[in-house]
Order: sequence, then structure tokens, then C-alpha cells
Amino acid sequence: MKKDQLPTRLFTRRHALIAGAGAVGAAATAGVVTAVTGDGPGTSTPASGPQARRLVKSSAYRLQPLTGYGPPRAAPRRTLVHREAPLRVSGRGRIMVLTFDDGPDPRYTPHILDTLAEYDVRAMFFVCGGMVAGGRNLLARMADEGHVVGNHTWSHPLLTRLTRRQIRSEMERTSDAIEDACGERPEWFRAPYGAWNRTAFRLGAELGMEPLGWTVDTLDWTTPGVRSIADRVERGAAPGVVVLSHDAGGDRSQSVRALRRYLPELLDSGYHVTVPPRHYA
Repeated sequence: MKKDQLPTRLFTRRHALIAGAGAVGAAATAGVVTAVTGDGPGTSTPASGPQARRLVKSSAYRLQPLTGYGPPRAAPRRTLVHREAPLRVSGRGRIMVLTFDDGPDPRYTPHILDTLAEYDVRAMFFVCGGMVAGGRNLLARMADEGHVVGNHTWSHPLLTRLTRRQIRSEMERTSDAIEDACGERPEWFRAPYGAWNRTAFRLGAELGMEPLGWTVDTLDWTTPGVRSIADRVERGAAPGVVVLSHDAGGDRSQSVRALRRYLPELLDSGYHVTVPPRHYA
């Protein structure tokens, strides 16, 4: 073979290899398209194995939120820790609040609820958890008729003589019982005997409740007579006054009759008997 023939043959062989590779590439490309689209002859279903994924534009995934959809969740509001229990309520006009402690009692509470309903008045009932078991229907009625159901501890102890754990148990068990009967946890609490301390205020706030004292004590628990109870309420009436009475814890028949006496007198005097709004939720 002559030396001048080598370049020609090498060029011819190189050209054939390139052409062959091009043909194979074209055939492979055609096969891929046919497998994906199913348009080619003899292929009615996609090829087995992992399916090809469509490419995502760079701008598409960059616009995806990283922390999910919707607005950020707001932090829960905390109840203010009081240093003393409010003895009055604030508000415009001649408003007063009636409160009843220690119930519910099936002998007296229904009669009080009947009187309040007759005059379309809302009141507050600070209940003891130990009394709730026999008065679940009464608590449900209180809630249905727009009254406020508050926490008055489980067994009516003197909180200042209890440990932190004991106070929490008294409050928490009662809140659980109220929620079970009414469907909502209480937002107000009152210490038995009006005996408060820092632990009671702090635990009440941790359980989402505000404290409330009273302005006028009817002393109905001493059974002083219907006239005496009614006179104390009428003499103490003033804007923002909170009246303390009882619907359980003893013979409360005088309390029931006294309410029927002084409630219409308050209304006729222009007082609006209602429940207080929460200010520190």
C-alpha cells in the first residue's frame, strides 16, 4: 500500500464511524420519543420501568412557600396575673352584677334560675366541683340561659392553708368538671371565704381565669331573714357593685325569696343587672 493512500482510507473510515454513530443516536432519540408519546409503530403502551419526569421551570419551585400555606399561627393570649381580686366591675351606666356561690343545689338553684329568667337577667354562678356531679343539668341550663359559670374550687377549702399542688388540684378538677358539663372551661374564679394569695392568683391565670371578689355581702348564709337580705342589696346598690349571695351550702330558701324581692326593685330603679366582660384575656 502506498503512503499517499493512507490519509484517504483513514478519512473514509472516520467518516463512516461518525455517520454510524449519528444514525444510532437518531434511532435512540426516536425510540425515546416513541416510548413516551406512544405515537410510534408497534408501541401502544409506555415502556416499563421508571417514567420520565417533566422538567420544572426554575421559577416554579422558587415560588413555592417553604413553611406551608396560610397565615402564621398567633401566639395564645395570656391572662394577667392579679395581685388582688377586683371588688367592683367597670362599665358605663348603672350596671350591677349578682353572684351566687357554692352550688349548684337542686333544692334552690332552679328557683333562682327561674326568677332570673322571668326578669331576663344574667348572673354569675361560682360553683364547687364536688357539687357538679349532682347538678350537671343545672350547669348546662346556666350556660344555655347566658349565665357565667365560674370556678369556686372543688371542696371549698381555705386556700391559704394549702400547698401549690393542692390549690391547683382544687381549681383544675373543678374547671374540668365545668367543661364536661357546659362544654367550655370557666373564665372566672373566686376563692372560698375571699381568702386569696399569690399562688391562687398565679394558678388561676395559668388556667385562663380572672378573679372576682364582691362589693356587697348579703350575709344570707347566716339566715338573717328575707327582709334583711333584700335591704342589704338595696342599700348597697350603686354602679359597678358586685353582690354576693348563695344558692347552696345550707338552707337557702331565704336567698331565693329575697331575690324575688330585690331584683324587681333594682330594675325599677334603673339598674342594668348583667355579667362583666373580661378585660385581660
